[in-house]
Amino acid sequence: MKSQYDFSKSKPNPYVRKPKRQITIRLDGSTIDYFKGLSEGTGIPYQNLINLYLRDCALDKKKLKLGWEA
Repeated sequence: MKSQYDFSKSKPNPYVRKPKRQITIRLDGSTIDYFKGLSEGTGIPYQNLINLYLRDCALDKKKLKLGWEA
């Protein structure tokens, strides 16, 4: 293995549109269990399912209906 590599002529990966960012998010256990259950039925990892659901909400500009609003 070389001690240094030259990346000056490297190019971005053309197959990656927008890489995902890692964040920390706090979710209820029941929410995680729900998506894990969906994951078992679909074969899609539960984190991807959560991402797909949130993306759908964002694209449709869904508004959250809070029960305590007057």
